[in-house]
Amino acid sequence: MIGAAIHGFILALGLILPLGAQNTFVFTQGTVHKRFIKVLPVIVTAALCDTILIALAVLGVSVIVLENDWIKALLYLLGCGFLLYTGWVTWRNRNRVHTHSGGSNGFSARKQVGFAFTVSLLNPHAILDTVGVIGTSSIQYAGLAKLVFAILCILTSWLWFISLGAAGQFIGQRVGSSRILSLIPAISAVIMWGTALYLGFHLILLLQERI
Repeated sequence: MIGAAIHGFILALGLILPLGAQNTFVFTQGTVHKRFIKVLPVIVTAALCDTILIALAVLGVSVIVLENDWIKALLYLLGCGFLLYTGWVTWRNRNRVHTHSGGSNGFSARKQVGFAFTVSLLNPHAILDTVGVIGTSSIQYAGLAKLVFAILCILTSWLWFISLGAAGQFIGQRVGSSRILSLIPAISAVIMWGTALYLGFHLILLLQERI
């Protein structure tokens, strides 16, 4: 039981740590909002999306869905399009960031939820990682041990996004230059565009295999 818990924690942390579109978006919103409560929509949405993916992976449902190449192709296409758009909006707003003392131009709660949803559930790379790593690893467990493994993976995800949003706000409050703060969304936009190109490349490869 303890082994399953430790395994779930380390595995989830290892998957979520790499800098990607989801992490950079959560962190960026943390830096531009004056109050932590304003960052909760993106934190909760990202964590809930990961909870859904982990639950489906452990239950094995997502494996069945992703066996269909056309579903994967659609996910690649949608993910690529949304990441390009999200990156453009983030880049466009990079110079509108102000220090916390002077207010902020972070996304509204509605936009945070929408964008967090797209970079979380419309990212085939993240989905395949969750299915391939967490889903496959959960096979070795059964019953209560499997439940503990899944719960620790999910708890790790929630703690990570809460910490990431808090870290972003901590840095945003202490960086006095709006020029420096504007670099954060700019870097975030570049990462999103890079992820979109990565998805586009895999979409082309997938279509070539089908032709």
